[in-house]
Amino acid sequence: MKRKLLSLIVVSLCLSTSLFAQSRASGTSYRTAAGLRVDVGDGSTGVGFNVKHFFTTTGALDASLLFFEGDVVGLEAEYEYNANIPNAPGLKWYAGLGPQLLFGNDDTAIAIRPVVGLEYKIPNVPLNFGFDWRPMFVVSPDTDTNAGRFGLSFRYAF
Repeated sequence: MKRKLLSLIVVSLCLSTSLFAQSRASGTSYRTAAGLRVDVGDGSTGVGFNVKHFFTTTGALDASLLFFEGDVVGLEAEYEYNANIPNAPGLKWYAGLGPQLLFGNDDTAIAIRPVVGLEYKIPNVPLNFGFDWRPMFVVSPDTDTNAGRFGLSFRYAF
């Protein structure tokens, strides 16, 4: 599993570098961003692909496909409300909620993921970074709560 995670990180970084080299500089806003997410905290660490797409100026869908230790795959999507922070170009706060499916060797778990965080879009550079608190409330097959979960996102914005 560690080789898979390392391979995924290397491929994501190469893809991000390639896209960055081909891109034009953009302003402080973007419509879609794609890249890498790391989900860390209590329990196992997940690494995978992340896409955030704005449908309105404040509403976005943030989706991830994450690979966790122990051969667990997570698929999640949150609706997020986003707002600019005054006098801080490129810096936004966001809050949202959405489901997560965790596929293991012999079972599937369903969780609810609230999220609150900050993201920064570098002005005139197509890079976006996010940091958020994302507790996990497992609702099936058993109930469980894990409040000590955090996300780091590194994305190419276009």
